[in-house]
Amino acid sequence: MLVPLYEAVYERLEVGTGTRLLGLGCGSGLALLMARTRGATVTGVDTDHHRLALARERMESSPAARLLDGDAAAAAAAGTGYNLITAFQPIGSGTGDAERLEQVLRESVGLAERRSVVVLTGWGPPERCATSGVLRVAGERRRSAHRDALEDIAGRAGLNPDGSGRVACPFGYADTDSAVRGLLSTGLYDAAVRETDLARVEKEIAEALHDHRRPDGTVWMPNVFRYLIARTS
Repeated sequence: MLVPLYEAVYERLEVGTGTRLLGLGCGSGLALLMARTRGATVTGVDTDHHRLALARERMESSPAARLLDGDAAAAAAAGTGYNLITAFQPIGSGTGDAERLEQVLRESVGLAERRSVVVLTGWGPPERCATSGVLRVAGERRRSAHRDALEDIAGRAGLNPDGSGRVACPFGYADTDSAVRGLLSTGLYDAAVRETDLARVEKEIAEALHDHRRPDGTVWMPNVFRYLIARTS
């Protein structure tokens, strides 16, 4: 669902054959694959073993891609010299995500060359993100990040802000069941599932999606995401 965000960032930064990209929290690897098709050399790290396995499947035909199990330390062991670092997991999804992003950025900026680009992302304001209400299901608390949250994180991590943008990223699903599965796959409801049970969380998500169903049964939720371009010193 974040493909428009990836495309906007890559187009603006002219990602191509000279790009050496490190993807933090690369997930199932779609953003890395898109960069690879532009000619970039890509490395991704993630602590989620299941999503990383999906990323490896996606990147089987791209031998130049490296996918590492772990965090910034794993990337450091693989080398340095990146000129683009991306953190496409948007803040504002749950408690503590801004603090975690700041920490991983502090650990990662030393892996990049001077004046390299670092991209941070966040959810837009709740009134422009239809998914906000659905993320509150089953005790999940989506804390709306304030307007300059990305700039604050970048500054504390030793980065210099150098531009920003907003991108519309609607979440669309064929039906309610597909929407429930898709939202669960984000990992944002894992704590709720552990505290209650999967069936209850699925039921509550489905109920929260009711207002977003179209007459043909599809589910459509308009959202806006913001990205910040920053540079290392």
